[in-house]
Amino acid sequence: MILSKYIYSYNRLFYLCILLLIPFFIHANVSVLTTSGLSNAIKSDRAYVWKNIPYAKPPVGDLRWKAPQEIPSTNKVLSGKGSGCIQEPSRYAGLEGEGVVGSEDCLYLDIYKPEKNSKDKLPVMFWIHGGGNTTGTKDYYNFSKLSSSKGIVVVVINYRLGPLGWFRHPAIQSLQDGIDKSSNFGTLDIIMALKWVQKNIHNFDGDKNNVTIFGESAGGHNVMTMLATPLSNGLFHKAISQSGYTTSYTAEQSLGVSSNNSVINDFGSLNVFSNASVSKITDSVIKNFNELDLQSQRRFLKNLKAEDFLSIYLELEKETFDYIPLVNRDGIVIPNEGILSALGNKKYAKNVPVIFGSNKDELSLWLGVNNYFSERTYPLTRLIPISKIELKNPDLYKLWLSVRSEAWKLRGVDEPLLQLEKAGYKNTYAYRFDWDDQKKSFFADFPNMIGAAHGLEIAFLTTEYKFGPVSSYVYPKTDERDQMEETFLSAWSNFAKKGEPIIENAKVQWEKYTSSEQAFMVLDNLNQLRSISDKKNIDDILNFAKTNVATDLEKCLLVRETVINIGDPNLSLLNNWNNGSCNRFDLEFELKKIEDDLISKYGQVSVF
Repeated sequence: MILSKYIYSYNRLFYLCILLLIPFFIHANVSVLTTSGLSNAIKSDRAYVWKNIPYAKPPVGDLRWKAPQEIPSTNKVLSGKGSGCIQEPSRYAGLEGEGVVGSEDCLYLDIYKPEKNSKDKLPVMFWIHGGGNTTGTKDYYNFSKLSSSKGIVVVVINYRLGPLGWFRHPAIQSLQDGIDKSSNFGTLDIIMALKWVQKNIHNFDGDKNNVTIFGESAGGHNVMTMLATPLSNGLFHKAISQSGYTTSYTAEQSLGVSSNNSVINDFGSLNVFSNASVSKITDSVIKNFNELDLQSQRRFLKNLKAEDFLSIYLELEKETFDYIPLVNRDGIVIPNEGILSALGNKKYAKNVPVIFGSNKDELSLWLGVNNYFSERTYPLTRLIPISKIELKNPDLYKLWLSVRSEAWKLRGVDEPLLQLEKAGYKNTYAYRFDWDDQKKSFFADFPNMIGAAHGLEIAFLTTEYKFGPVSSYVYPKTDERDQMEETFLSAWSNFAKKGEPIIENAKVQWEKYTSSEQAFMVLDNLNQLRSISDKKNIDDILNFAKTNVATDLEKCLLVRETVINIGDPNLSLLNNWNNGSCNRFDLEFELKKIEDDLISKYGQVSVF
């Protein structure tokens, strides 16, 4: 009796220990069953992360240049392996290597969830990476701290890029049916990933009825496409575009041919990007390609190795400063009227809270490292490899930087928000990111050369302060950096939770954006946070005809860059600027000549 009494007590103690250890085992290996299969989490900064969950079938073989296909529900254990999409390698896009990197089998997503369990469903933030829709990968971003510190479920996705993501050709669309007749496959990938979230995010404690899409640069552009397309209705409930833009192309511009099939190749015509149009690419694929019948063209394009196809595209880029037209008006995914016009059309209105913003020095990343504006000098001697980067003409650089960056705000923030108001949106907000508290160096004047550059704000959301070998100068560990981090984390998470970008510890309130006030928040350290109004139009921004800082040619090149970027090209504005003074220049020839001269003198266009 005494022995059995001890055995009974021992058994109770054993089962009690098992019950106490269950949470440990759960936290040690958190598995979640999704429609795509069983996924296991890893731990990262007090958050769980599920990596490389497929959200669509691999778009390979005959599925190339088709809408993404849903994965049949399965209970299989997922491998956790995935890849970025086919692209040119870049350390700043997240994929390094030589030639062409990535895979066509790339439609995967990651999910971040706070380690601490919540009784309520958590708001979901859905990140769309940037990279010009030609480069980038979800793996470059870590949202562990945003998730764990602010109680947010974060989803990060890959989507098809470049000519594999956006491709229009008669051999493809004319031989396919339904939604496969679209030419915006990368856009459809994003929509498919949002549909996957609606079906599965509750398994990760996420609230499918509170999804905020956000993205930067091309990611911000894709946020705008989600607001413009009729196919995303009900899939998200708030939207943030960081340095986004509204460019979209007609069928003729995408193909590089006019309605009578003549090639478009002059600046005054429909397509200022014609040098890298689809017709140029297919002409380079195989000799006499256009003499084949459509079925033969289709078979050839579908069977061509993705790496070989993209290599042709990249070779064409070396011959020109142009890019292939990407997001285009197919009348299926993107309305025929284009993105900017569709944002103002009540027919497509989502009427969700929105934040659009840009950075004070958007173009510094490109201009500051261009040998036309900067140069590498050797203060001691060229025999000693200690160099510094200096501006050749600071006043010229300042003119280009201010004009292009102000135009980005006008075309990528003000104009789209004014369109949304026209469509009935009531809760819209705007910002300009001004933080430039960098550290000067013997090697470069980072605050003046880089400043509040394109993409610089992303680090305050990922809390990973990466800028190559000069990270410690660009993001010095200071109180100002900590303040900027908390400003972004609090404003973005509060917007996701409440539809209002509340900045904790701020003395100023973020006002809504309206056509009457056009107020925007200047995002900077706490002492510089302020709400101001700016009603500049494009004529105000281009009012530099009488400046002595630039030559007449430089002024015209600046106008050209301003009117063809961030939105649909406005060639009439260029042709009429300053009483038509730019019409005496062949600007495409002059641009190519400048590029060739820089390569001849320095070996490359960039100082690096």
